[in-house]
Amino acid sequence: MASSAVAYAALMICSSGCSVCGNSMLLLVALLNNNLRTDTWPLTCSFCLCDLALGLTIMPFSAHASLFRPVEGYPSEGALCQASAFLFVLLQLASVHSLTWATVDKFTEICFALSYARVFTARRVRAVLAAVWAYCLLIAALPLAGFGSYGYGEGRRVCAPSFRSSCVGFNVLFVGLGVIAPILAMCCLYGYIVYVAKKQARRGTFVCNEQHCFYVPANNYLRSSVVMIATVVCLLVCWLPYIVICFYESLTGKESPEPASAVATWLMLFTSALNPWINSMTQTRYRAALRLSLTKLRQMFQQRRKKTSLTQITATQPSSARESCSSAPQPPAGQSRVPAGISQHPTGHEHQHKPST
Repeated sequence: MASSAVAYAALMICSSGCSVCGNSMLLLVALLNNNLRTDTWPLTCSFCLCDLALGLTIMPFSAHASLFRPVEGYPSEGALCQASAFLFVLLQLASVHSLTWATVDKFTEICFALSYARVFTARRVRAVLAAVWAYCLLIAALPLAGFGSYGYGEGRRVCAPSFRSSCVGFNVLFVGLGVIAPILAMCCLYGYIVYVAKKQARRGTFVCNEQHCFYVPANNYLRSSVVMIATVVCLLVCWLPYIVICFYESLTGKESPEPASAVATWLMLFTSALNPWINSMTQTRYRAALRLSLTKLRQMFQQRRKKTSLTQITATQPSSARESCSSAPQPPAGQSRVPAGISQHPTGHEHQHKPST
């Protein structure tokens, strides 16, 4: 077995573990903290579940193919490969578009705070999610209907859309409208948020709630700007190689080098491990909720440990009491035990010794 195949499988396994742990932790934090489950929480939950499903299905599939089928791979026309490619496209598109709408939610909350409650209602969020998943299902089902094709890529070690010249229409639809358009929208929104933050940091501002107004220092805006810039950079770094390879193979009809194709596919799948951290855990409310959840779990374990120790103590007390009773000295046979302060007269009558005054 080639060392490159083992290294690629190790990367996929590590990425799968990070994706499952990060997204599971985000879901657990939301379940333990009611204040995070707002009207727009389904947007975050949508891309979180998509990334969790990618970590449980596509990444292990790619690692298995790299370790046990490094040469022959999986037959492209088989049901397993077609189903895997369908999930690949569906989950990736749903994750990207849900993440885009979560960014729109954040943009509206920051830049249009006064009208935010009227814009993002629970009904509109459900309608947006229904439209997103309907669009993703339609795009993912097109190759199964003959528009485009799914196949196993030897360099990518995964079943995915084929980047052949005969599938240019589907590739443009999948990569152009499905990936490039939402990523560019996120970059523009984050760029405008950074511009507003920089403008506010220059002049300073006061934020008011129902009770009082307080001054927001410039460091808060600058810190938020750094986080948003890092988010955009991570998105571009992870998706740009895959986009370039898609257009290169579609327009030239040539296959890209296997190492480049493998790295591009791994980076694109690695976004499922990064999304819960760069899009949720960078926010103050999620970090505070995570600390509160860890405190709750620690208290639960401590209470359970105390209950266990008390149960063990109560279970051992009766046996120790019986042992102490059995170890007490017994009077000789035929002699009765006389309490203290009582003397037994030879005639058999008992007289109580009165204390002398």
